[in-house]
Amino acid sequence: MPTRLRDEIKQTRPFTSLEQEALLSIERTAAVLGHSMAEALKGYGITPTQYNALRILRGAGEGGLCRNEVRERLVARVPDVTRLLDRLEEMGLVARERDTSDRRLVTTRITRDGLKLLARLDEPVAEAHQRQLGHMDERSLRALIDLLAEARGGG
Repeated sequence: MPTRLRDEIKQTRPFTSLEQEALLSIERTAAVLGHSMAEALKGYGITPTQYNALRILRGAGEGGLCRNEVRERLVARVPDVTRLLDRLEEMGLVARERDTSDRRLVTTRITRDGLKLLARLDEPVAEAHQRQLGHMDERSLRALIDLLAEARGGG
């Protein structure tokens, strides 16, 4: 049986509204699942945000993406995508190339090492997802996906 948020955070007073309880429950769930994913990636030397950026660039293919396109596709907003890409480049996981006709345009592509790392991570990440949400049946997962999409569309 699922635990109640009030019990998990040892809150003795009722929430001020259902909206407050729902929002705090979403935040708590995101924190618990995010921590679990960070732990799964830690042994590979990357963060969940770096992993997300690498997956985005793998999906973009050989054409790569500019910084703003990567920023728009990230699951979690980060204040400095340039610094994120700098770190990935220092690690040899991405390469950036300035456009010859428009020097302002810089295209980022995933490197072979980046692709190799993602290939090594595919199975452990899938296993982590299974550990995190595998206890839920398909109907529950689809309902959760729909409810979260509805919540994101509200504000």
